Amino acid sequence: MLSPHEIAALLILSNSERHGELDPADIGALVERQLVRFAQTAERNAIQITMAGERLLRSIGRGY
Repeated sequence: MLSPHEIAALLILSNSERHGELDPADIGALVERQLVRFAQTAERNAIQITMAGERLLRSIGRGY
């Protein structure tokens, strides 16, 4: 079960690539649950929503 902070972090990540203000523990929990993953681009490291994360967002009515 996700905490309200983790759900909020997932919502923020789905709408923005900016994650510097998010609690690293929340991001870690999302990675553990395979809802997001770290991806390396040419310019920087990024966090991407996984298929499981997309399904969760759709299930709570925040279509991805």
